[in-house]
Amino acid sequence: MQDIVSYAFRLKPGEDLKLSIQKLVNEKQVKAGWIATGVGSLTEYNIRFANQPNGSTDRGYFEIVSLTGTVSVNGSHIHLSLSDSTGKTLGGHLMEGCKVYTTAEIVIQSSNQFEFLREKDGTTPWEELQVKERADN
Repeated sequence: MQDIVSYAFRLKPGEDLKLSIQKLVNEKQVKAGWIATGVGSLTEYNIRFANQPNGSTDRGYFEIVSLTGTVSVNGSHIHLSLSDSTGKTLGGHLMEGCKVYTTAEIVIQSSNQFEFLREKDGTTPWEELQVKERADN
């Protein structure tokens, strides 16, 4: 069994970055994946900054300068960094509402060795990543 599988895809204008990533993850039944790379541009963003309860939004023209995270059919955790037309960069937790401007080029890789789960474990009040070794491997 091949351990690492790669999925490369492009999103087109108007598509929602988070929803589109999760759609591919669900279609391919990715159990333990990560974003290897992601670049492109947005006309709208919705990201949650550190220690904030809600997302922050803006409209304009933004470059995706970083896209990283863990992805799974059991839940994903993705962060996004953007720069504006002056080079000012901001980043945070990717939320629904990030609309592609011209393109988003993404490569997701996954491993058959693990399964990523999201569960409360008592260390924080949130459902955090739990890595399980897959028995069928």
